[in-house]
Amino acid sequence: MSAPPPLRLLLVNDHAKTIASLRQALARAGYAIIAEVDSAAALLQAVERLRPDVVIVDTESPSRDTLEQLALLGEIAPHPVVMFADQGDLPTIEAAVHAGVAAYVVDQADATRLAPIIDLARARFAEDARLRQRLAAAEQQLAERKLIERAKGILMDKRRLSENDAYQALRRQAMREGLRIADLARQLIQAAELLG
Repeated sequence: MSAPPPLRLLLVNDHAKTIASLRQALARAGYAIIAEVDSAAALLQAVERLRPDVVIVDTESPSRDTLEQLALLGEIAPHPVVMFADQGDLPTIEAAVHAGVAAYVVDQADATRLAPIIDLARARFAEDARLRQRLAAAEQQLAERKLIERAKGILMDKRRLSENDAYQALRRQAMREGLRIADLARQLIQAAELLG
């Protein structure tokens, strides 16, 4: 059985100094550097075009532009992000984490430390994605419950039904039409709004 292909990394240089030492350490650790961008402005386009496994940002201190681009990346094309920085004050770290950085490392890392750092960033990114999915599902359930409650209220008012009878009427009609109760509730609310 062959070894899995190396992780594909996109390097972002957020400052004027050379990042040759980080590039060499990543190569020694067995990672494939697929591209290097010199500014945060090019980040989103490079990620969408190249689809890296992990984004690595090397910076003295993350600029506002970099943090904004990382936040935008998190909304449009989420990826695990590791940031190597020279400054490690708490406000800077908090701003980076808020922008979507999964691992913030002060100072350069040698090749032996890179794998655990990158693995941590990938694991944290995956866990955050699971939490976002659970949150989205819970928000959708809540929105659907509100629709059903509102539709029950309309039936209770118009047809003088009890709450349970209104729900059962919705349920039976949804089954007859092959719809989810929330979808039927949405249709009922729209019809009620149309009829006034």
